[in-house]
Amino acid sequence: MRGYFGIGVENISKPRNVGALMRTAHAFGASFVFAVAPEIRLGGLNQTDTSKTAQHVPFYTFDSAEEILLPRTCSLVGVELMDDAIELPSFRHPERAAYILGPEAGSLSPEIVDKCEFVVKIPTKFCVNVSVAGALIMYDRLISRGRRPDRPVRAGGPMEDFAPPVSNRRRKIRTAKQGD
Repeated sequence: MRGYFGIGVENISKPRNVGALMRTAHAFGASFVFAVAPEIRLGGLNQTDTSKTAQHVPFYTFDSAEEILLPRTCSLVGVELMDDAIELPSFRHPERAAYILGPEAGSLSPEIVDKCEFVVKIPTKFCVNVSVAGALIMYDRLISRGRRPDRPVRAGGPMEDFAPPVSNRRRKIRTAKQGD
């Protein structure tokens, strides 16, 4: 899959949720993880982050929305249950994205929402746990951006083998010259 993504949280207050989100981000291949104005001591994350993500994936902390620093071509995507947000099943993920989720008992701050290029929502009746929401976002990115076979019409797995992509580039074939 081309591109990269990172995932982060704002004003998070439960270390186990951050640890679970970080472990899931590591499993899905996140390029970085981050926290904005965390309300917790980040040292206690290993209770749920048994993969020790911070040892393998860059982890950034920012004191405020104004301090968030992303690569120039990286889109900030808010994940929030807002009326005017794009429903996740209808969203085309940017090639380079940083997803940010709000706190457990609240919403993304207006400052964060203003910085977002897009705001998406998971079409549920009410908010789900922040680590579950992050997992849903990352899984949706994987299945919508990754090259996968079409789902079968009937229950079960694919009925035929999935062919690798075909390259349109011509290869130059080198041959040994006579007399070498």
